[in-house]
Amino acid sequence: MTLDEYLDATFIHEDPLLGEIKRDIVDHAMPAIYIPIVTAATLHWLIKAFARRQALEIGALGGYSGVWLARALPSDGHLTSLELRSDYRDVALANVRRAGLADRVTFRVGPAAASLRDLEAENAQFDFFFIDADKENYPLYLDYALKLAEPGAIIAADNTLQGGHILDPDNHSKNVEAIRHFNRQVANHPHLLPLLLPIGDGLTLARYQP
Repeated sequence: MTLDEYLDATFIHEDPLLGEIKRDIVDHAMPAIYIPIVTAATLHWLIKAFARRQALEIGALGGYSGVWLARALPSDGHLTSLELRSDYRDVALANVRRAGLADRVTFRVGPAAASLRDLEAENAQFDFFFIDADKENYPLYLDYALKLAEPGAIIAADNTLQGGHILDPDNHSKNVEAIRHFNRQVANHPHLLPLLLPIGDGLTLARYQP
């Protein structure tokens, strides 16, 4: 039994609806790259424990992570979810509605960088960020998160171990190099309190302290 399997079996309970959302993603021929249960539960815990109210998700896919995040928010909280593809957004929106959370989630469709520029122009502010989109742009997404972050905001990013490939000095693929750069940014930023949890495929966390 792996550590993730032990955590899933002992501490985490995925209800039937979440299982249905994962099956729905596969049924729509979308890539089955939704976050591991242990990662989802960790994000849920962070939002609850730190009383987050305004969350930004970069990468909606079929709404699996969005439901976990939105469920953790208080009744007056809100999740803004960015998704490149309108067909993926449609699946995510249907699943958010199925979970009874449509009033807590707003989707924006298009390249995440463009949506982030729009949010900056609107003076939007968030106290929780979840980055789980194209890996090459993680450093850019971090830059925008810092512009949009309230003091004390938590920034979380998935897949930051890249299947262990970031530990291989001979691996210089674009994704791996981008994640290495992202992790260095987080670790060395003067206003971030950093941490990397070796759960799932790696979850990098940081607390913004201006």
